[in-house]
Order: sequence, then structure tokens, then C-alpha cells
Amino acid sequence: MLEGFTWFRQSAYRYQDDGLVLYIDPWEAEGPEADVILITHAHADHYQPDEIERLRGDGTQLVAPHDIARELSGEVTPVAPGDSVEVAGVRIQVVPAYNTAEERLEAHPKANNWVGYVLTLGDRTYYHAGDTDHVPELDSVRANVSFLPIGGTYTMEAEEAGGLARAIGPDLAVPMHYGFVVGSPADADRFAEAAKPVTVRTMDPVRPFERS
Repeated sequence: MLEGFTWFRQSAYRYQDDGLVLYIDPWEAEGPEADVILITHAHADHYQPDEIERLRGDGTQLVAPHDIARELSGEVTPVAPGDSVEVAGVRIQVVPAYNTAEERLEAHPKANNWVGYVLTLGDRTYYHAGDTDHVPELDSVRANVSFLPIGGTYTMEAEEAGGLARAIGPDLAVPMHYGFVVGSPADADRFAEAAKPVTVRTMDPVRPFERS
């Protein structure tokens, strides 16, 4: 189910298959020119304008929350939680991403309307959570594969992310947003334990982990 996906670092992915090249929150990403680039929110480890320019071509379509979309040129689709759009043949359900833990309320306020995405790619659905805590609206997300942040500090820690994985019930849960800015590779083991009975599969990042 992860065929076609490449994890670069943090929450940066490329999906390449069936004539489609799609990037999510690219950071030190590499590969062919993008058909679609999705941005979840405005923090520098997710939104890098220079990275977007490097990966885009004349026909690249961008999807981003409204605050970012205002800064971008070209073919841009502004989105907010609850939206459903289709871009370059990809069906996208937009879901909320925000913090509820008191110690990180200012990192990702609900009022910012930052987002995660549920993508239909082929005959499967993939949820990229962006930066979020386990907020009530996410219990209704359904996807074959869920990419969830586990590093803590700015997002859920491993145990909370495991609870969200159980609530969603995907075929696979994949940890992200650890081992670079926050968290360590060991968090993936904690997440796998907390997510049981959901199957967890870790991916190897292209960029070496920076935190032990």
C-alpha cells in the first residue's frame, strides 16, 4: 500500500504512480516535476516557497490553506477544513489539524484553519494528518493508510497518535514528524505499541535522522 511513496524527512512525501507526481509538504524533496503540491500549514518545516518553485512546472497545481494560498501564484486551490476538491484527477477531502494540548495551543491554533488531507489514489485512500493533536473531528476520518505525526512538542506524542490510529482503524498506520526537528526514531516503537491492533509500518527517510 505504500508503493509509490517516498519519505524525505519530517512530513515531506512524494507519491509517484500512474502518471501522477504529487508532493506533500516538500522539504529537501527531489524527483520529477510536480503535477500537484499539497501544503498543510505555514510552518517552515512544511511550507518552503523555494522548494515549491524548484519542484513546480507550468502545469503544476497547488493546494494550500487560505493564508498560504494568498502568497502563491499560478494555479492555486485554497482550502479549509471540510472542503472536498478534485485537483489533477485526485479527490481530496480536507480535514482539520490543530492543537488542543495546553502546552502547544499557540503552535497550531484551530482558528488558523490549517489542514490535513485524505487523498484517493487509485483504489485506496491515504490520510496525511499535517501537524495536529487527536482532535474530535478526526475520529470520523477513514483511510486505508494514515500518516500520523508522533514526535510531540508541536504535535501528538506517540501514545496519543496511537489512540488516533485506533480510532481511524486504517489498514496501515505510518509514523512521521519524528527524528528530525523533534522526537527520536525510538518513538516509532512506542507508536506501534500504542496503536495495536492497527498494523504500523515505518518508512526509512531519504534524509538521515538527525535526532537519536
